[in-house]
Amino acid sequence: MEQQEYTRRSQRSQGPRKRRFRKGRALFTFLLLCVIMVAVYSVMQYRSGLELASGTKVAQEDFTGDKVVGNIENYLLLGIDTRGEDKSRTDTMMLLSWNKDTNDIKLVSFMRDIYADIPGYQSYKLNTAYYLGGVQLLKDTLTNMFGLPIHHYALIDFKNFESLVDILAPNGVEIEVEKDMSEKIGVTLTQGVHNLNGQELLGYARFRQDAEGDFGRVARQQKVIEALKDEILAPRNILNLPKFVGAAQGYVTTDYSSAGEMLQVLKMLSKGKVTIEKATVPIEGSYSFKNFSHAGSSIVIDKEMNKDFLREFLGISLE
Repeated sequence: MEQQEYTRRSQRSQGPRKRRFRKGRALFTFLLLCVIMVAVYSVMQYRSGLELASGTKVAQEDFTGDKVVGNIENYLLLGIDTRGEDKSRTDTMMLLSWNKDTNDIKLVSFMRDIYADIPGYQSYKLNTAYYLGGVQLLKDTLTNMFGLPIHHYALIDFKNFESLVDILAPNGVEIEVEKDMSEKIGVTLTQGVHNLNGQELLGYARFRQDAEGDFGRVARQQKVIEALKDEILAPRNILNLPKFVGAAQGYVTTDYSSAGEMLQVLKMLSKGKVTIEKATVPIEGSYSFKNFSHAGSSIVIDKEMNKDFLREFLGISLE
C-alpha cells in the first residue's frame, strides 16, 4: 500500500512539470520558426533589391581617402543627374561627419557655384570639379580649399534616388512644402504638408526658382536628408529595410565594399537616436557674387572665414 501511494504521488508531482516542459518546448519551437521566417524574408527581400538595382549603378571611381584619425569619420555625399551622359556636374555636395563616440552627425552642404581653385585646372565653379576629374578631383579641391580630411564617398544618380525612396517609404515621405513649386522640377507641388513619392521628393529638393535660389535649394536638400533618416529609423518601415539595403548596394556607388558599408550603417543605427546638425558653406557674411567670363555668376568666398567655421562646427583640426 505504501509503495502504491508513493507511486501515485510521484506521478502527480511529475505531471505539471512535464506539461510545463512541453509548453516551453513549443514556445521555443515557435520562436525559432519566427526567426527562420524573418531571416528567409529578409534574405529574399535583400536579393529582390539587388536584382531591382542591377545594371543601374554609376561606375566605381578611383578614390584615395584620407586616413581616419580619432573618432570622427567624414563622408562626401554627392548627387548627380547623368541623363545618359558620360560626364555630369554635381548638383548636391555634402560632407557628412560622424562622431563614432557620441553618434552625432554634422551635415555640411557646399554651394555648387562657389568659385573654387581646382587643382590642375583653371578656377571654376565647385560643381565643375567632378565633371573634370570625378570624385577624387572634387575631394582634392575641397581638401585644398578648407583642409578638410575626407575619408569615404557615396554617389547616387537622381533617378536611382527616386527608386530608393519609393522602396523605403512606399506611402511617401512626409514633408512640409513651404510654397507652390513646379518650375523646372518635373512635378507640381502645392503648399502644405504632403507625403511625397521619390520623384516628388527629388523635385522638392531641386527647386530653386525663387528669391532664395540655390541657398533655398540647399536648405531643402538638408531637410530631405533629415526626413529620410527618420524614415529609416521608423518602425513602420522595418519590413522595407532589407529590400532598401539590397537596392542601395546597386543604386549607390561608394569606396566601401558592400559588407563594409553595411557594417558602418549598422554601427550607426545600433547606437540609438541619431541627431543631425546642419550648416551651409559659405556661411553668412563670408561671400559675394561675381561674374566671370568663363564661369558666369559665381560665389566668391572668404576661405579662411569658412575654414574657421568648419574647424569649430566639425570639432576637428584642419590643415
